[in-house]
Amino acid sequence: MRDPEAVQGPLVLLPSARTGPLRAVAQRIVLAVVLLFAVVAVVYADRGGYRDGGDGTVSLLDAFYYASVTISTTGYGDITPVSDGARLVNIVFITPVRVLFLIVLVGTTLEVLAERTRDDWRKARWRTRVRDHIVVAGYGTKGRSAIKTLLSTGVSRESIVVVDPDPRVVAEAAEAGFVGVVGDATRSSVLRQAAVHRAREVVVASARDDTAVLVTLTARQLNPHAGIQASVRESENVPLLRQSGADHVVTSSEAAGRLLGVTTSQPNVGQVIEDLLDQGSGLDLAEREVGPDEVGGPLGAVLEPVLAVVRDGRLLPFDHAACASLAAGDRLIIVRSKRRAGASAADPATA
Repeated sequence: MRDPEAVQGPLVLLPSARTGPLRAVAQRIVLAVVLLFAVVAVVYADRGGYRDGGDGTVSLLDAFYYASVTISTTGYGDITPVSDGARLVNIVFITPVRVLFLIVLVGTTLEVLAERTRDDWRKARWRTRVRDHIVVAGYGTKGRSAIKTLLSTGVSRESIVVVDPDPRVVAEAAEAGFVGVVGDATRSSVLRQAAVHRAREVVVASARDDTAVLVTLTARQLNPHAGIQASVRESENVPLLRQSGADHVVTSSEAAGRLLGVTTSQPNVGQVIEDLLDQGSGLDLAEREVGPDEVGGPLGAVLEPVLAVVRDGRLLPFDHAACASLAAGDRLIIVRSKRRAGASAADPATA
């Protein structure tokens, strides 16, 4: 038996504003009533130009009757325009209103067709333009936290694509403003829909370690040059992720355990570590290139606290002998402070 996903292909959801069905129906009803009253007003204002086959005169009730049977295309013919002005109004106003009224009546079908066409056009346009984006495989707790941190560092929502097998989860991602792909990220066809072959980074945030290995293998096969950041629960699976092509691997369960241990023995240190992990909330770790005026000087001359120096691909701690003098091309791992919202500049807790 063939896999339905292999036949239909993964579903791509683009972020868009949604209108509830009751509200859409109410809007159509209101528009239909407005059109009806507009025709009634025009006919009753020029009632002398119409003739009723029954009594010869057109009352307000007759105007409602004529408007309803005319714009619904029933047209019994018992009330007819006889003057030139009334016939001209029928040509330039009532006939277009009749067409518009019919469109409103079949608006549901037309809207579905229009929305589907628009959605297909948007997807095709997105596929031709997307590149250098970030693909996040898994929109669970880890995936959401990774996206939150990316947004706090200046990454735009338009450059993030979420891949998850749960349609409800992907719908939530689309409502949050991200492009979402419904499907199994271990399948190359699904990752192609997310344009992994043109991605800058891939974040593997699956709940299972074996899934993370398969996603990493598939992503690396499709894009040999993208950076792949993966998460696993058990440290024994880290070598598998690295052999599969991951550039960096985070052990989530052991990292949480280490943080618990630090918080238990040194609660203030644990609070600082949590603050550093919560990007944009207070203390933040950042990486920047050494400035021209800092080249040749010591670490102490740098305004921000420096924790490490990256030189020729090596990570040197701040007290390493080679860090006594900064060189051109060095990258600094620094600590920055962002005041919390509402905090006073004189508040020593946030200074």
